[in-house]
Amino acid sequence: MTSSIRAAAALLLACATSAVARESIAQDSVRQDTVTLASVRAHERFLTSDAMRGRGSATADEALAAAYVAAQFEAAGLVPVPGMTSYIQSAPVIRLRVTGPTLLTIGGAAMPGARLASGAGPAVTGTLFVTDKAGAKIPRGAAILFTGPAAKHRAIYSAASKAGATMLMIVDDSPADTTPPRDTVRLADTPQRARMAMVAIPAAAVGKLKSGAAVTLATPFVEEKAATTNAIGFLPGTDPTAKLLLLTAHLDHLGVQDDGICAGANDNASGTVAVIELAKALASGPKLKRGVMFVAYGGEEAGLLGSRYFGEHPPVPLDTIAANVEFEMIGAQDPKLPKGALMMTGMERSDLGATMTAQGAKLAADPYLDQHFFERSDNYSLAVKGIVAHTLSGWATVPTYHTKDDNFASIDLIFMTDAIRSLVTPLRTLANSDVQPAWKPNGKPKE
Repeated sequence: MTSSIRAAAALLLACATSAVARESIAQDSVRQDTVTLASVRAHERFLTSDAMRGRGSATADEALAAAYVAAQFEAAGLVPVPGMTSYIQSAPVIRLRVTGPTLLTIGGAAMPGARLASGAGPAVTGTLFVTDKAGAKIPRGAAILFTGPAAKHRAIYSAASKAGATMLMIVDDSPADTTPPRDTVRLADTPQRARMAMVAIPAAAVGKLKSGAAVTLATPFVEEKAATTNAIGFLPGTDPTAKLLLLTAHLDHLGVQDDGICAGANDNASGTVAVIELAKALASGPKLKRGVMFVAYGGEEAGLLGSRYFGEHPPVPLDTIAANVEFEMIGAQDPKLPKGALMMTGMERSDLGATMTAQGAKLAADPYLDQHFFERSDNYSLAVKGIVAHTLSGWATVPTYHTKDDNFASIDLIFMTDAIRSLVTPLRTLANSDVQPAWKPNGKPKE
């Protein structure tokens, strides 16, 4: 072997050794946090499998998903919350199942082709309010007819619900659509505000309708008893006087629809996997000062039911919880956000985002304020109770939202794994600190 060949060989060996060393360091780092691509993929694949049937809210499929999460909590070394005998919290609910066609009358005249989309319940009335602007000032008790673009449906629904409207009518020229309305589900033992009904009516029926007419909506239904299921695990801290961290996600989705299974891979198997992986990661490291409670809620898609029940029946006093971080739809990168960043809803409302960012978390403010995401996830059930609570999301307006295309194949597993892994150190640091996150002036929402 010539000297030049030996030199080249030595250089190649050095490069190879360096590459192996870098890989070993990377693997050690992954091992330390235990968040691996293989583990994330396995949990995601199971939760989105046909066997889970879309994890419909308050169904046996949802309960099975909760049992799976509870088993993962136990395997990670979590224990039941003091005062609980298991990892499961079951919330009794009442399901309202529609049994016949909707009858909508406006100004005493029946509206042909009206279809209830959601919000089954006793007959409701209201005063017609016609608008094509999602930002219009909505009178309380209004029956809204929104004639604006479909892209604004979410915004007007959120605004109408907050304003106390009784129903929202949207224009939908899809007479061939025979999909039955989603069941309305409510908690059985917690006072509920009436859920706003949403009705689709064909454009031909709108005619020259004007604000001020009396509106009545009646839909026949039956009541059925059921339950929604939360999985809860606890990682005790070394300081029993320190306030807890609460890490959460919702595990339910839309279940089986007429056209097949809605797997809910991004919404929200992805967030559920994050909670499982973070439980494993935080439990595998040195003991933390604060206790950490991990919860996978049921019933989110039916109206934040699991988190609302948790807030009304907390296994620990709510004033012992320092902050809540919810994970939802972290399976894809939002093109509007910096590379690798997660969106924090309501980031401007408290100092939690700044605290986590200072500890290395890759977070960005919500660029979709008109969508009211802060109020649309389980964090809100705790925020209105006074707890500093926010949701972390990847691409919240992903095109697969609430469609059959939200499946395992649609998930960016590398982004998802990196996102979960990036939060381990910031959350571990927060759990070992005395920091008490606080609302900014006017940041806390009103209950």
